[in-house]
Amino acid sequence: MLFSFHRESADQFILIRWIFIRLLAVIYGIAFLSFWMQVDGLIGSQGIMPAEQFLSLVQEQLGWDGYVKVPTVFWLAADDWMLHFVCLAGVASAVLVTIGICQGPLLLLLWGLYLSLGSVGDVFLSFQWDILLLEAGFLAIWFAPWSVRPAHGPPSLSILWLLRWLLFRLILMSGIVKLTSGDPSWRDLTALTYHYETQPLPSWTAWYVHQMPEWFHSISALIMFGIEVLVPLTIFMPRRIRIIGCLILILFQTGILITGSYTFFNWLAILLCITLLDDKVIKKCSPGRLLAFISAGKHRIPDAPSVLKKAIVVITPCILLISSIQFIGILTPLPEVVREPLRWVGPFRTINTYGLFAIMTTVRPEIFIEGSQDGESWHEYTFKWKPGDIQDRPSYPAPHQPRLDWQMWFAALGTYQNNPWLLNCMVRLMEGSAPVIALFRSNPFPDTPPRYIRAVVYDYTFTTYKTGQETDAWWKREYMGLYTPVLKRPESEIDD
Repeated sequence: MLFSFHRESADQFILIRWIFIRLLAVIYGIAFLSFWMQVDGLIGSQGIMPAEQFLSLVQEQLGWDGYVKVPTVFWLAADDWMLHFVCLAGVASAVLVTIGICQGPLLLLLWGLYLSLGSVGDVFLSFQWDILLLEAGFLAIWFAPWSVRPAHGPPSLSILWLLRWLLFRLILMSGIVKLTSGDPSWRDLTALTYHYETQPLPSWTAWYVHQMPEWFHSISALIMFGIEVLVPLTIFMPRRIRIIGCLILILFQTGILITGSYTFFNWLAILLCITLLDDKVIKKCSPGRLLAFISAGKHRIPDAPSVLKKAIVVITPCILLISSIQFIGILTPLPEVVREPLRWVGPFRTINTYGLFAIMTTVRPEIFIEGSQDGESWHEYTFKWKPGDIQDRPSYPAPHQPRLDWQMWFAALGTYQNNPWLLNCMVRLMEGSAPVIALFRSNPFPDTPPRYIRAVVYDYTFTTYKTGQETDAWWKREYMGLYTPVLKRPESEIDD
């Protein structure tokens, strides 16, 4: 048989579950800690898009429906203290899950806390890795032991296959959206000649790969399509083929991870690949001391509690149905009656569609914010991570995500009218908001906020290898003009 759905024993995946749950907790911890470092400047009371103001607007416009359409614990309170408490609780819970304490209940808490942040995080928490973490985290709730202390035990095979189904959709959708987008650069296999240069936060390794000849990028694009469209099928094939597919996917994600800075996205995809393996592979590849460490101090639980089993029986077909509808929806328009269940689950961000770079960006506009006291002499607020000085080596912040720097990339592809958060950011800088200023590398106005502020745009391209060697420049840039009109601080504030 080409496709294999042979019966597997849950006892084959005890070690797989042990590894998966703990590594997922590590990723959760990184996600919470990374956002915690920026929360005041992004959605705090003096931030760019304050959570309190957002929820007030939701309540004003939606009334009681807002509690359903914006599921978040911040309805209780959305002040700075509560934002910090949720981030702290997320990090602490992730640590406890990593050491094996109350894994099931704490994974439920982690999912609820991250959903709460995502619901009020506006554009800053709307990335595909955020929803992928929520979807994988939700499945992990039912995959983990629900004992108080560290435990062994057979996991649910239904949830194991839902995790594999998630990986299947993640990879295959990424290939399908490129094929169905109509983008000519994917059709003629030239997309990767632009990608390394125009991706949101290029790493220094991307500069070197960009120097490769066009035939190399064309072959790379062809291989990528083969991996994203064909290799996911191995998930449903016999064990040996599935393991080979797993290794190919891990190598593929590792390549993306090396040449780009996509926060914890590739780590999470690699973690999902682990579900394609079994304990026999782990035992062959792991030193005896590691296996002894995994087994030490654990008690064995014979089976999942009956309540958990009943919940899994209900959850499994629901997730399969809704995710299948979404999957079909990327191939063909869905009738209104079929889309209704998608609207019900949409606010919970837990069953999703995926696919990055459906349309390849072929140019790299970069926005910079400048301030002035006289409207004549302008000084730049430099960013921590995104391209700036042409001689600065491209950074690599992953697995941390500098969310303002990321969002500036998206803003540069549109207009300021479609990115009101950017105007809010500029206003906060004129107000001298310390949390927002902390998101930048430097503040050219340490004593008095600027009277005038504007955003300008440059066109950035990688230098050639020869030019880079001669000038020590990684980039070359050309001034394109104003991105926003010049904003002026009100006279009353200036006088103050």
